[in-house]
Amino acid sequence: MKLLLVFMMSSQVMNPELLQFGHNKQIPAVIEKNVLNALSFYPELKNTTIHFIFRTKIKSSVMQAQPVFTTLLGKRKNRRYRINISEYFKLINSQIPIEKIPDEVMIGWIGHELGHILDYEGMSNGGMVSFGYRYYFSPSFVKHAEMVADSLAVERGMGNYIVATKRFILNHAELPQAYKDKISRLYLSPDVIVEQVRKLEEKKLLQQNQN
Repeated sequence: MKLLLVFMMSSQVMNPELLQFGHNKQIPAVIEKNVLNALSFYPELKNTTIHFIFRTKIKSSVMQAQPVFTTLLGKRKNRRYRINISEYFKLINSQIPIEKIPDEVMIGWIGHELGHILDYEGMSNGGMVSFGYRYYFSPSFVKHAEMVADSLAVERGMGNYIVATKRFILNHAELPQAYKDKISRLYLSPDVIVEQVRKLEEKKLLQQNQN
């Protein structure tokens, strides 16, 4: 019993190495560990200002990555972002606090949103405005943007987390079918992600053998 208690306590302790990824970030305490885990896959975003904000309602989404609009009027280096996160994971007949979903699913979900922000970082302020316009009016552009975010996360080693998130959504009996259909239509499928991971591992092995 004592050994089990020690294990449980140690599993809840924050890895000190993760704390460095909290620079310029505002994160709700209940999801801090999972957010920092996701951020650790994106060293390029270490100095980027990102606020993770709980919202009571987000239309047709669980999370949204957005630039803070007023920062698009100034210098690009001062741009800030926010990731809106629904406080509750809504099911057909109930809802659960978002922090209660499995850790690997939360990490994968945040990792996908960080993929969007990494994509945004390569755009000018004008490019960001154009992106927002096309995202709002073009379903085909939405699909492209979502697949880019997935691919960026996979390229940074988050493939298993992204697959866990997709399977959690698609296989969840209590999620509305309309939401599952949206995920299937706009995002990379688990099978495609698994294939991407396989190709990346083959590429890394080939590079190692050449060195």
